[in-house]
Amino acid sequence: MPLKDSIEAVRSEFRAALGSFPDNPQDVESLRVRFLGRKGAIAKLFAQFAQVPSEEKPRYGQELNRLKKEITEQFNTAVAQQQSESGSAQETSFDYSLPGYPFRLGKNHPLTQTLDEIKEIFTRIGFSVAYGPEVEDDFHNFQALNIPEHHPARDMQDTFFIEKNIVLRTHTSNVQIHLMEENSPPLRYIVPGRVYRNEAISFKSYCLFHQIEGLYVDRQVTFTELKGTLEYFIHQLFGPDAKIRFRPSFFPFTEPSAEVDLWNEERNQWMEILGCGMVDPAVFENVGYDPAEWHGYAFGLGIERITMLKYHIQDIRLFYQNDVRFLEQF
Repeated sequence: MPLKDSIEAVRSEFRAALGSFPDNPQDVESLRVRFLGRKGAIAKLFAQFAQVPSEEKPRYGQELNRLKKEITEQFNTAVAQQQSESGSAQETSFDYSLPGYPFRLGKNHPLTQTLDEIKEIFTRIGFSVAYGPEVEDDFHNFQALNIPEHHPARDMQDTFFIEKNIVLRTHTSNVQIHLMEENSPPLRYIVPGRVYRNEAISFKSYCLFHQIEGLYVDRQVTFTELKGTLEYFIHQLFGPDAKIRFRPSFFPFTEPSAEVDLWNEERNQWMEILGCGMVDPAVFENVGYDPAEWHGYAFGLGIERITMLKYHIQDIRLFYQNDVRFLEQF
C-alpha cells in the first residue's frame, strides 16, 4: 500500500478507536501502545517512509509528523476528559455530612519564636535590626575587635577557617564593625544571626548556634544605661520577678566587661545568659571613631541558651533534629 494511503488508513483507524474510548486504564494504555508505542502504527509508518524516493521525502515527512502530532493531542485530550468526568462523578457522590480531614498547620521553630520576641522587645525601645555576613575576613571577625593574631582570646573560640584569612564568623560582633565603618554615630542596633564554632557536640554545645549582638554608640553613654537596658529586656522576656545579677568578666572588645546571670529555680543555680560591656576605645580607633568624643556599649546573647531556659529544654541538640514530636510542643 502506498504511504499516502497507509497514513489515511491509520488516521481513520484511530478516529474509529477514539469514538469508543475505553474506560479501563489498561485498555487505554493498550490503545496508546497500539498507535504511539515503539512498535505501533506510527512507528511502522516511519519504517515505510524510509523506502520513499528522496524527492518525495519532504512532503511525506510533513504528513507523518502532522499525523503523529494529531493522534498524540487527540489521545491526551480524550484521557484528560475521561479523568475530568471521573473526578466529577466522584465529587457528586461525595458525602458532605462526613467530618473533614484536619490540615496540619506549620508553626515557627522555637528558636524563631524566641528570636522574634527578642527583636520586638528591643525595637520597642529604639533599636534597629541589621544583618551581616556569616563568612567573614579575619579583620572584621578578630582584629578590628581588638583580637590581633596570636592573641590568647582567639583560643576562646574554636574557629572554622575557609581560607587563611577567611572564617565562618564566631560571633555576630563582626557586624558592629561593618555598621561603624558604614555609618556615623549615633548608632543603636541589634544584630541577629547564626555563628559557628568548631566545638564538640553535646547536650549543651553545638557547632552552630544563634546570637543577637547589641550596639549603642553616642556621646556620654554609661554603664548604668547598659544595665538599665538589659534589666528591662530580661524582665520583659522572663517576667518582672526574674532574678538577675551582673558580675565582672573579660571580653577583648569591651572594657569594663560583665556577664549577666539569671537565677534558675528548676536547677537552683545561676545561669549565664549574656555578656556585655562598654566598647573598648581601641575598637573605636579601628573604625575611625574618636574615643574621646564617642562612647558606647555592646552586648551579646545566645538564642539557644535563652530558649532552653524559657521553655525548660535540657538538650540543645533537640533544636536541630527536626523531630516533629518536639517541635509540635511550640
